[in-house]
Amino acid sequence: MRNRSCPVSFISIDGNITRISSFYFGLIFTVYLFRMYDIIIYFLIIDFMVRLFIGQKYSLLIMLSTQTKNILHIQEHLVDSGAKRLAALFGFLFLVIISISSILGLDMLLYIFSAILLACIIMEVTISYCVGCEIYYLYMKYIV
Repeated sequence: MRNRSCPVSFISIDGNITRISSFYFGLIFTVYLFRMYDIIIYFLIIDFMVRLFIGQKYSLLIMLSTQTKNILHIQEHLVDSGAKRLAALFGFLFLVIISISSILGLDMLLYIFSAILLACIIMEVTISYCVGCEIYYLYMKYIV
């Protein structure tokens, strides 16, 4: 059962821009995993902070994704922003954990969280599957 329960904000955003942004994020994050340049992970953390706490329109990855969507003439596909915001929050938290793991030399933890994050990105980009919605569903069912 897909997306049994997602957080709802009643604010619509273009789901295709989110998917393109996820694609770019996945590419950049993969470069980080192969090269381990800390500046890359810091850039991604800052981009997520801007997206979550200042505004999505100021995010460099969202700007790049918007331009890509316009160049490729991809149609708009409106979705509720609540689920995408929750997924961005999870992504931000994973990036912080990965960054701290890198600083402390906890390679196993870094690779475990990186694999989970990449799996979530691949599912979002390829089949538009939101793991955040499933976590939210389980939270609402068993915690609240």
